Amino acid sequence: MIGLPQVYLLAGLIFAAFAVLSARDASNPRRLANAAFWALLALSMVAGDWLGDVANGLLVLALVGIAAFGLGRGTSEASVGERAAEAARHGNRLFFLALVIPLVALAGTLCFNALPDLVDPKQVTLVSLALGTLLALTIGLAWLRVRALEPFEEGRRLMDAVGWAAVLPQMLASLGAVFAAAGVGDIVGQFASAAIPADSRLAAVIAYGLGMAAFTMVMGNAFAAFPVMAAGIGLPILVHQYGGDPAVVAAIGMLCGFCGTLMTPMAANFNIVPAALLELSDRNAVVKAQVPTALPLLAVNIALIWFLAFR
Repeated sequence: MIGLPQVYLLAGLIFAAFAVLSARDASNPRRLANAAFWALLALSMVAGDWLGDVANGLLVLALVGIAAFGLGRGTSEASVGERAAEAARHGNRLFFLALVIPLVALAGTLCFNALPDLVDPKQVTLVSLALGTLLALTIGLAWLRVRALEPFEEGRRLMDAVGWAAVLPQMLASLGAVFAAAGVGDIVGQFASAAIPADSRLAAVIAYGLGMAAFTMVMGNAFAAFPVMAAGIGLPILVHQYGGDPAVVAAIGMLCGFCGTLMTPMAANFNIVPAALLELSDRNAVVKAQVPTALPLLAVNIALIWFLAFR
């Protein structure tokens, strides 16, 4: 059965290729540091289940240590002018390759549910996403007629541009799970119960919405913030005490968290990575541009919880 182990194996092999290509890149003055960083990440993807908790923890500390001393940035064998010329030659048709991935992911998610013996029903979306990536890579190689290694070389160049921020979302999501297991949600609930005025449903709704946004800004990921805020305020106060609709509280609470995502550099995959890829001089430029949208959107989401969850 195809499931999460095969997806992790695929990702690990790609990071292993980045490690080998980084070690060979003479233009990168810190190529060995880059190679070690991507190699350790590949090891965690390929053999994380067999390493055990202590070894995985040491591996994460090693990644942090390498990142703290700084990663270098390599160059591609294709010059900027050559890449620009290829982009101009193919034009907007290049976006077809990008569309292949979500289309296959959507089709696979709908179809694989009918084949539970072939694909793990709990992982159909991730498996479909991986298949979409492989299909897009195959179509790109056949269409653009490039060398087989070129997609990996360009991928390594992009990962060098992003640097350690590429793994920050996974780190923060893991931290959220650790916080939830450590009972941080219960502590937040005790604090909220003491701070929120008694019998004030509106105050509880505002505390929940603002808490989701604020905790997401700290954690960088709404999925990491949700278990903590749901355990602290969402379920015990809004659902159990005031009888709120759990579906509305959970769904719109996540939207409140996503408003926090727009306003924090900790959400690296949305905010730091685009700034790095676009080579913006201000790495917080994306966050600054999104704040005027995020604040009114957060207010609207809090109002929606108030009007829809307690009808």
